[in-house]
Amino acid sequence: MTGTKRSFLSWREVPGGVWALGIVSMLMDISSEMIHALLPLYLVTVLGASMLTVGTIEGVAEALAMITKIFSGALSDYLGKRKLLAATGYGLGAFTKPVFPLAPTIGWLVAARFVDRIGKGIRGAPRDALIADLTPADLRGASYGLRQSLDTIGAVLGPLAAVVLMLVLADNFTAVFWIAVIPAFASFAVIVLWVSDPDRPATGAAARSPLSLTGLARMGDAYWLVVGVAGVFTLARCSEAFLLLRAQSVGVPLAAVPLVLVIMNVTYALSAWPTGVLSDRFGRYNLLAGGFALLVAADLALAFANGIVMLGIGIALWGLHMGLTQGLLASLVADHAPEQLRGMAFGMFNLVTGIATLLASVIAGALWDSVGPTGTFLAGAAFTAVALVGLPATKRGGFASAPSERQ
Repeated sequence: MTGTKRSFLSWREVPGGVWALGIVSMLMDISSEMIHALLPLYLVTVLGASMLTVGTIEGVAEALAMITKIFSGALSDYLGKRKLLAATGYGLGAFTKPVFPLAPTIGWLVAARFVDRIGKGIRGAPRDALIADLTPADLRGASYGLRQSLDTIGAVLGPLAAVVLMLVLADNFTAVFWIAVIPAFASFAVIVLWVSDPDRPATGAAARSPLSLTGLARMGDAYWLVVGVAGVFTLARCSEAFLLLRAQSVGVPLAAVPLVLVIMNVTYALSAWPTGVLSDRFGRYNLLAGGFALLVAADLALAFANGIVMLGIGIALWGLHMGLTQGLLASLVADHAPEQLRGMAFGMFNLVTGIATLLASVIAGALWDSVGPTGTFLAGAAFTAVALVGLPATKRGGFASAPSERQ
């Protein structure tokens, strides 16, 4: 296939199952973001929860998702059935959505939020491994980039839909939550009806005891190098919540602050798929290095922003760096993980980067409190510069070449 002319962004060559998984991600993200954009306000203004309660709910929910990912990934390797677990995760996400408009107390909402995050943890690693199973090596970048772009489109449409519906429905939280149920069940229907596990070759039997020291040792040095690079890089990137706080600190009106995430996700969605296609043709290393450099530039712009223009540049660069790194890192995991252990490989990758994200946010918050936002983003630029300096060592892991050149 590498010798023939491909369609624009390889859209015809990307397997139909990958397109379906991208649409599944987009629909579920629309539903989830419609609810999550309003849930903190609903908890505080309608149910009378404290900010401590909101923070605790979110922290525990995300921790549950991270822990679940590694076990679900390993289980998908053991069973040899990734769709089953991915569909189970999306099903949990869909069937918890009606609880949000029906919940009479905070306890019901907490339970729904936790089950929803467990569903996210269950589906993440098997879904990413399934994309690798469905996709030829020379199309992995395009496939992961496409799914990331569609997922991010959902992250844009969800909050925008919530804002519009709240205006149209006169701040009726319950009505918006009911509307959010629709794309969630549509997502579940798509994965059940239009996604299938590929036929396994004779040598592709399910893995035995994937979550073990033996299984971890089988990953190989190149895989662990990917995980290490991703961990250090993620440690340099704080939560997007700090982008919202930075916007507020430079004088953006409170009602307009959510547009920060819209700008970031638009640049993210527009860049992820083309980046993946380019990485299939020219290799992943230079594009990944470019993504690291863009984060340094974004941090510097945000550190010294004194108005909306510089803030907007920083936010746009932040989204662009996400587009140049997240799909590529997933592609690299697929490139270097053993086929039978891809589920655990993605689970371990997500666990490490999730822990790094939490640590990065704690460090960013401490710096913000002690020296202000400038210190937070300058520290991020410094961490990223260190990761960028160390990136040339990854060439030994095969990052520099395109997948088609290594076969």
